Amino acid sequence: MPVIFFDIGATLADARTGPDGSLVLRPLPRVTAVLDALHEVRQGIISNPGPSEDDVRRVAAALHGAFPGRFTDETLVHWGVKDNRAIFDRAVASTGEAAADACVFVGEDAQERAFAREAGMRTAAHPVFALAASQNRAVLRARVGLPTGRDLSELTTAMNGTEAVVVQTVSERLVLAMVTTAGARALERAGFTVEPRGPVDATETFPPPEGRAAAQEPLADAPRQGR
Repeated sequence: MPVIFFDIGATLADARTGPDGSLVLRPLPRVTAVLDALHEVRQGIISNPGPSEDDVRRVAAALHGAFPGRFTDETLVHWGVKDNRAIFDRAVASTGEAAADACVFVGEDAQERAFAREAGMRTAAHPVFALAASQNRAVLRARVGLPTGRDLSELTTAMNGTEAVVVQTVSERLVLAMVTTAGARALERAGFTVEPRGPVDATETFPPPEGRAAAQEPLADAPRQGR
């Protein structure tokens, strides 16, 4: 059975500072549904809370507040920088006997995913694709067209029911997206046109999901964009 590790900021949740100065995490759209669907899969965290133990405690408290009852296996929770493969190697080792390619890292940052792959892990750029990554199914860049008479709200509804995520809205008739083959077929059945391109991680210029900015700072230092 796979083990899936998630980044936090801009992947599982957005962060903000509460009135009392505490860190508050707000789950991003579709994340709770994804975690529910993966309830039988071992799940962990690989995230950078900041350099101090206080930072770790602060982010851990926010994590458990946003996702109560989840991520309870402390052996699968790893705090630290992700600027090389070391933390990913530790994550694989923490699973016990799971092979590296049975482990998945889900994170919005392409460079971090590259380090995870160096450690032998599979990767996904969005929680929606965690299961696809665990099954070694490709996630592709795609241009999705809206025919006359269809609007973006209808496309959003169709995407929410399948393995597809909007990355950038180009116009009222065109969006850039990430899709699996199954997701592309579902969108086509719903009446949208899908032009698959290459795998998501085959390019460094593909933008992050719409509304998500790739961030470099830890959660403790940049509540809105950290990881």
